[in-house]
Amino acid sequence: MSATTLDITILGSGTSTGVPVIGCDCDVCTSNDPHNKRTRCSALLSYAGHNLLIDTATDLRQQALREGIRQIDAVLYTHSHADHMHGIDDLRSFNFRHRGSIPLYGSPRTLERVRDNFDYIFANLEKPGYVPRLSLHPIEDDFYLFEQKIEPIALEHGGMQVYGYRCGPFAYLTDCNGIPEASLLKLSGLKLLVLDGLRFKPHDTHFNISQAIEMAKRIGAERTLLTHLSHDIDHRRDSKTLPAGIEFAYDGFSCSLPLSPEARK
Repeated sequence: MSATTLDITILGSGTSTGVPVIGCDCDVCTSNDPHNKRTRCSALLSYAGHNLLIDTATDLRQQALREGIRQIDAVLYTHSHADHMHGIDDLRSFNFRHRGSIPLYGSPRTLERVRDNFDYIFANLEKPGYVPRLSLHPIEDDFYLFEQKIEPIALEHGGMQVYGYRCGPFAYLTDCNGIPEASLLKLSGLKLLVLDGLRFKPHDTHFNISQAIEMAKRIGAERTLLTHLSHDIDHRRDSKTLPAGIEFAYDGFSCSLPLSPEARK
């Protein structure tokens, strides 16, 4: 990990139920292929000695133990749905190790929901150590974290506006079924795009696979990973149907990308 390298880890690639789905005996849920074991959607960005977590997924504890994560310096929230927020209490373990508050970033509406849904954290009713130590930082425009530009990307998730994020040559766009033209203008020149692609059938609030492929081609990243995958997707079988440059994400995927000097403040 260096100031000129962005390390990316997909912590979770699954939809809100996770895969296997509780009580399901389909071929994917009973598969022995580790690529079909999907925790709830999240990612980790590492650069210059800092770790940025995208969403506190329901399975955060499991993901952190699996990947050996010992430090979280900030959290970027995409939106306020349970599968992206409800691992928030596991941030307390990172407070134990490093002491000091962890900043949370997201849209004003998202952070309002964080405060309301987890008022036990923010109401100062519990003794220190019993709740995570967190601070809320609403964002609506580009900002810098640890001398690196972070760009919130407005997305459409059904009737809800959510954020994706761009960090240098990388963009993470989960939970969406529409990308406004103004947001598309912010996505040129990507080396890696992570994009929502729930299943093959249409869905009211997520891109299905064919829609995700069409959008990925419009954006034109060198490499695209489809995430937030349901148990309709068999990794080995269905990977054969994807065009060149587009793949299915999986838990534990990692890669490193160069950060150009222009990307740093």
